[in-house]
Amino acid sequence: MDAIATTARREPWNKGKLVGQKAPLKPKDIWAIRLLLQMQHRIKELALFNLGFDSKLRGCDLVALRVRDVCHGDRVANRAIVMQSKTQRPVQFEITPTTREAVEAWIREAGLRSDDYLFPSRVHRSPHIGTRQYGRILHGWVDQIGLDSREYGTHSMRRSKASMIYKKTRNLRAVQILLGHTKLESTVRYLGIEVDDALDLAEQLEV
Repeated sequence: MDAIATTARREPWNKGKLVGQKAPLKPKDIWAIRLLLQMQHRIKELALFNLGFDSKLRGCDLVALRVRDVCHGDRVANRAIVMQSKTQRPVQFEITPTTREAVEAWIREAGLRSDDYLFPSRVHRSPHIGTRQYGRILHGWVDQIGLDSREYGTHSMRRSKASMIYKKTRNLRAVQILLGHTKLESTVRYLGIEVDDALDLAEQLEV
């Protein structure tokens, strides 16, 4: 009887939580976070944020980057290519001037060498920050610019630039390549394109 009562009182795991795909950041959100980090001289976080936005990498691949993955000599490269841990397939990404400047500033500040992890951890048992820590950092960013952090996660960073590229070009194949997806259907589901396009059509209809 007690077991039944306990079960009845147990709340669903997702009560009060927002579940499903995490929302991508909008351009104004990107600039708000950048400005916040610049004003507060949070050099490491600015490099992490800009590189996360540009690279469109999964959190596990972003936090595991080494200096040599993004640098040619002592300069950050215009483009980089990394092996994705989930698919074991390479993916290439651009590194814009804004991001190169932020990453170079962080490398100088931290005195990092070629073989060092780009975002080392302060925890001795971990050589680089983990995906959970990255998630907590991201929640801090969105909280500080007035967004509901429950709606965002590390995949928000992965989806943000990809979503902007698709909305501007409608080139789904290009977005598939940039995200490193093996199937076009995965890209469609990941970006929620069918839903977005349907809503766009509905908004254009006036009765």
